[in-house]
Amino acid sequence: MSPQNSVTARPALKVGVLGAGTVGTQVIRLLLEQSEEFTARSGARLAITGVAVRNVAAPRDESVPRELLTDDATAVATSNDLVIELIGGIEPARTLILAAFKAGASVITGNKALIAAHGPELYAAAAAADVDFYYEAAVAGAIPVVYALRESMAGDRVTSVLGIVNGTTNYILDEMSTKGLSFDEALATAQELGYAEADPTADVDGLDAAAKCAIIASLAFHTRVGLDDVTVEGIRSITAEDIREAHASGCEIKVLAIAQRREDDHARGISVRVHPALVPAHHPLASVHGAFNAVLIEAESAGRLMFYGQGAGGAPTASAVLSDVVAAAAHRVNGGQAPRESSYADLPVLGPESAITRYQVQLRVDDQPGSLATVAGVFAENGVSIDSVRQSAYVGAAEATVTIVTHPASVFHLDTAVDALRGEDRVLDVLSIQKVEGE
Repeated sequence: MSPQNSVTARPALKVGVLGAGTVGTQVIRLLLEQSEEFTARSGARLAITGVAVRNVAAPRDESVPRELLTDDATAVATSNDLVIELIGGIEPARTLILAAFKAGASVITGNKALIAAHGPELYAAAAAADVDFYYEAAVAGAIPVVYALRESMAGDRVTSVLGIVNGTTNYILDEMSTKGLSFDEALATAQELGYAEADPTADVDGLDAAAKCAIIASLAFHTRVGLDDVTVEGIRSITAEDIREAHASGCEIKVLAIAQRREDDHARGISVRVHPALVPAHHPLASVHGAFNAVLIEAESAGRLMFYGQGAGGAPTASAVLSDVVAAAAHRVNGGQAPRESSYADLPVLGPESAITRYQVQLRVDDQPGSLATVAGVFAENGVSIDSVRQSAYVGAAEATVTIVTHPASVFHLDTAVDALRGEDRVLDVLSIQKVEGE
């Protein structure tokens, strides 16, 4: 049998696409241009039957055939074997995905906000319909983090996941670090280049990273974690002075998504948070520049694993979507199914006061003998151990700026120590408090 006849003989699967934006356009283009390769990889001929858009008449990339366009999203969702949802947001995406499951379609999505908000409902609906639900593109674009946590790490016990999962904020902080720009200047540059939306709220306030962090934690710790469980802090308050002080401490400031398992005498559960943090220059995440993403997984048996690459953009994200398409199509032809939700551990999600991290505390103190001893005593009395002390500048004749980095401590102990410092006569002011992540 000739190769052409072999491809023709493969079973055909109907594919519907919901949304034809940046990512959707790339998915459609690649499916059409590389159809024979996708047939060979999946074992099925993948035929796009419809592309649902809001406005059929709107100008769009010529790689999307106009004859495929329709404004009947429900018909696309309910009349195909595979449905690719790239609309984003909660509704109508949620309703359309549930309709697709009910109609017997497997669904591939990159919708992190929807999964973070309604993941359990979607997992249950997919299981009830005995179809696949794939979402590799929901976290870190082309980087296979979902696959790693859901399948590759299934035989291990993950202890922590630390990641840069939002390219916009990483680009902004990188511009501030390398070019000395202010936050507003770096944001404007990011918007000009298309890294940031006209309304950058989801990125700069940490909401995009928080949705991804909830998904990461759910997969890593076999526990249902929602968006509301994630403690979030954005980067609007980061200043050029904060960047300079970070450099003086041998660090870079990065926005990190952090999911950690905690099992000690004081707490058992998982801590899930997104916030800016000082990262030592020697740490792998400190060297992640521009709009790139990176995720560091720590597991008991495997040790440290790092994933690095393009975290956004049409083609990189389409790569993740299409890997899921191939897997779902192969299951349709050969049998098998995507992993179901694993939430057996049901670990409690700890409050923000239970997070354990290091801190950098900058103080303005009375420059007299015994001042540092007083400060050290306050930290010790409140259960916070000091790692290093740096006197970074003199202020006038009798004042000094002191920068202290602690060993890992809970938010509760750090807050009580800082409150006590504010009541000390030798401490003139608490200038800043920054979290420090990474050894």
